[in-house]
Amino acid sequence: MKRLVLDTNSLIQSLPVKSKYHDLWISLFDGRNTFCVTNEILEEYEEILQRKINPVLASRVISAILSNEFTSLVTPYFHFKLIQADEDDNKFVDCAICGSAKFIVTEDHHFDILRQISFPKVNVCSLDDIMNHL
Repeated sequence: MKRLVLDTNSLIQSLPVKSKYHDLWISLFDGRNTFCVTNEILEEYEEILQRKINPVLASRVISAILSNEFTSLVTPYFHFKLIQADEDDNKFVDCAICGSAKFIVTEDHHFDILRQISFPKVNVCSLDDIMNHL
């Protein structure tokens, strides 16, 4: 079982049943992986899902995440500020570090800077790559 952090776009792409990434979403609920989130990440998920899809689905997704036995609610007590290009992305980095996540799953190139930072080490994985690790 791997501990994973999904950025918001990766979450959205994994939700549709017909998505080639849907098995990622399923893996967070069937015990193959642990879903690491923070309150700040959940707030962003809800806000973006409400805006891009609809409030009902947003509420259901958040409820599913919170009631999932394989969700780890992480509370970062330190902010590492490793991403300068889009500081809002740091919430995912802090969650990954404090939650001992194996990967941040993202297609966002702002996270590429993490490959150059040796400490604290944060592994970044694309959606296609994580599908090979499920």
